[in-house]
Amino acid sequence: MQISDKILHGLKTLARTIIFMILAPIVLSQAFKNTGHPMFIPVLIVGIILFLLALYFGFKGVNRIVKGIFDKD
Repeated sequence: MQISDKILHGLKTLARTIIFMILAPIVLSQAFKNTGHPMFIPVLIVGIILFLLALYFGFKGVNRIVKGIFDKD
């Protein structure tokens, strides 16, 4: 049985999600540890962007896998 291209693309997207899921909490925790530092706001913004990217790629990856399983082309 061959894996559909949509499923494979969804798995690659979920691999990106895992990277963002690891990076986002690390960056956010470093931002909140250094609230008095002048770089607090830029680091916090980067952490929030990484968090939102993790959510986006997570939903996108699951959606692609589901479409690959259930769509008949």
